[in-house]
Amino acid sequence: MKMKTLHSYLSETVINMKPSGIRKFFDLAANMEGVISLGVGEPDFVTPWNVREACILSLEQGFTSYTANAGLYELREKISEYLFKRFDLQYDPAEEIIVTVGASQAIDIAFRSIINSGDEVLIIEPCFVSYAPLVTLAGGKPVSVSTFGEEEFKVNPEILEKYITSKTKAIMICTPNNPTGTVLSKKELEAVAQIAKRYDLLVVADEIYAELCYEDEYVSMPSIEGMKERTILISGFSKGFAMTGWRLGYIAADRVFARAMLKVHQYSIMCAPTMAQYAALEALENDEDVLYMRKSYQRRRNYIVQSLNEAGLFCHLPGGAFYAFPSIKSTGLSSEEFAERLLLEEKVAVVPGNVFGQSGEGYIRCSYASSMEQLQEAMKRIKRFVQSL
Repeated sequence: MKMKTLHSYLSETVINMKPSGIRKFFDLAANMEGVISLGVGEPDFVTPWNVREACILSLEQGFTSYTANAGLYELREKISEYLFKRFDLQYDPAEEIIVTVGASQAIDIAFRSIINSGDEVLIIEPCFVSYAPLVTLAGGKPVSVSTFGEEEFKVNPEILEKYITSKTKAIMICTPNNPTGTVLSKKELEAVAQIAKRYDLLVVADEIYAELCYEDEYVSMPSIEGMKERTILISGFSKGFAMTGWRLGYIAADRVFARAMLKVHQYSIMCAPTMAQYAALEALENDEDVLYMRKSYQRRRNYIVQSLNEAGLFCHLPGGAFYAFPSIKSTGLSSEEFAERLLLEEKVAVVPGNVFGQSGEGYIRCSYASSMEQLQEAMKRIKRFVQSL
């Protein structure tokens, strides 16, 4: 029997899935010399030395075996202590915390654990590019809910409520938000919580940028009254602790959800890397560097937002993360046209806003996780580009 074309063996779900829009511009920039990249979504700081040293020590002591599926118990204890101290959250380290391979894997197993075929998940956009594909891979239907620059990309409860159907299972939120930097206040989280309780929905809360909140005290979704049992909290060490390459995240959730997610985790991953877990333990025990990095990002945020506005690209002041999300509507170019021409003509790489959802069209994402010298040169080039238009 003649073999079918190799393409015909592929999953239709994967065939129909678009590749990451962020990757396209990284690939373009990688082949050009002299490019300043404002596209990378990771800290420019090296992981603090005490954290790296803890990893080295674990290797020297021969701690190279698997850990428990849920992660080192002492790390889960430390995560539990951290969540209580920072956000007034109480989670049982034995039953309600799972250490994962980055926050991305945490989101994946969360969706795979709660979604039945055809379930709908409301996704607040603009948002990180992986949310909708991960819902699809879990057999669900992602439903985009737009936010708007004129409202600083805050969730509008009236709009959110309009998208709820009998098939809606959960609401996906991210605060501080990637790509907008928007932080939801306690009042704004309470409005989302009221909808979740009214319609008996879950909330998957991506709080990976919680340590990078600049203005007010950060409020975590499960701390809202009646929301701990409805919320699957996603976080990790990549952003606030400058540990992107270590690939370490975690889930905190009611034990009913945690037990289900642990099943998926143990069959697909087994456990997170052992040496990375020892490094994370040190990061939580001695976290003085976090404050230094946060203050540095805040200075850069203030500079880049002021510079973008002076260049004629209106940008609201983001409350967290390390992204500015300026409007480029005044130029008459689409997000992709602007990003591509800026890269080719001025060698500055940014990410077009439409890759984060349709409500991101007319905007670009600029990461300020770069040195001040690079940011100053990038702003000079962007201003020159805008003037040339």
